[in-house]
Amino acid sequence: MENQAEITDIKDTIENFYFKGLYEGDEMVLGSIFQPGTLLYGDVKGQPYFKTVDLYLQGVKNRQSPKDSGKPFKGEILEINVANSIAMAVINVKMYDFNYRDFLSFHKINGKWLIVNKMLTDISE
Repeated sequence: MENQAEITDIKDTIENFYFKGLYEGDEMVLGSIFQPGTLLYGDVKGQPYFKTVDLYLQGVKNRQSPKDSGKPFKGEILEINVANSIAMAVINVKMYDFNYRDFLSFHKINGKWLIVNKMLTDISE
């Protein structure tokens, strides 16, 4: 059964760490919610995408942030499902010229919700 307090905690994690880290290009904030060793899979513009979380965070650190670019950024939580200590969040992130759909797998480890897998694709509006 889903627990509203757990859903609220995951929403806070996404809004205050995931969206904030992406928008500001802050790899430390963003990295604080990823379990070490997390893998990212998907496709971008029809091309396969695979990175380790370390490579992903390095890319976030070395690119111009959406905040500094002056381009619009919008993060939206579409759905969160929780079962005991695991959860799945479906989110949409519009940044640069992309509209990403992310599927984030969470696991509650030592009392903290951490992303343990990320799948992504870019979708049309």
